[in-house]
Amino acid sequence: MIAIDLGSNTLRVVEFDCVRKRATAAYEKIVKTADKLASTGVIDHTAVDRVIYAIKEAQHQIDFDGQKVVAVTTEALRQAKNREEVIARIFKETGVRFEIIDGEEEARLTLLAVGERLKKLHHSAASFVLVDIGGGSTEIIVHYPNETISQSFPVGIVTIAQRYGTLAEIAQALPEEMLSMQKFCAEIHATRGEVGAFVATAGTPTTVAAMKLGQTYATYDAAKINGTSLQKEELDLYLKKLLSMPFEAREETVGTGRSDLIAAGILIFKQLYDIVGFDRCIVVDDGLREGVALDDCDG
Repeated sequence: MIAIDLGSNTLRVVEFDCVRKRATAAYEKIVKTADKLASTGVIDHTAVDRVIYAIKEAQHQIDFDGQKVVAVTTEALRQAKNREEVIARIFKETGVRFEIIDGEEEARLTLLAVGERLKKLHHSAASFVLVDIGGGSTEIIVHYPNETISQSFPVGIVTIAQRYGTLAEIAQALPEEMLSMQKFCAEIHATRGEVGAFVATAGTPTTVAAMKLGQTYATYDAAKINGTSLQKEELDLYLKKLLSMPFEAREETVGTGRSDLIAAGILIFKQLYDIVGFDRCIVVDDGLREGVALDDCDG
């Protein structure tokens, strides 16, 4: 089967073997779905063009014929006033129909994928907090052995990067922008207790992990990323390293058009360490698209 996740910045596709519960092919493309959304309230037609082109490219690289396709989309389309027109146009031109899922479902599916990966990594923590830093929103999922509490917050790397002009302005604004996350985590920990580990997924954590391992966007290897440990203080190191690179080197390292977004994402990521109360984080590449696949296979 084919699972597709259209996020606020990236289109991610996976071909999944339900019997072996593993990916057999994958595709990813930066499409900047949420570009201009903060100022206009709509998905720009040029962004839709990029999404359509990416889906067609994925269909060329991965044979969709005869396979079930499950496609979901998240915060950018949740916010967009023209969401129905966008979904209709994409379906008309590609045959792929997207379902807009809410933050709770996004969190459930992401947790499903991350939990499966942690089992394969033999991760021992019975409880953990998972953060999914997206382009338009961040999900915080607090998982205990017998209970999971999650919430989606409209703070993402695209929306924050476009709302503030410089990294200094972003850094100054983030404590207020992320105050609701702080309150959420504080209440959960006060009423249900601390958790044993901090886990992060999505583009910013995986990109920083890739930099740590000496990978570039072109040489990115998810199998090596999974389970990578990142200390909070390392984020300053890799942000400084990223900003010191010539523009062409930054683009090669983190992907075309991503360097400003990843820089903003690192500031969000660093703030999250303080919010969840950890100095160390485990990075997992698996996310929503893998969760969609696993859910459909189990269903």
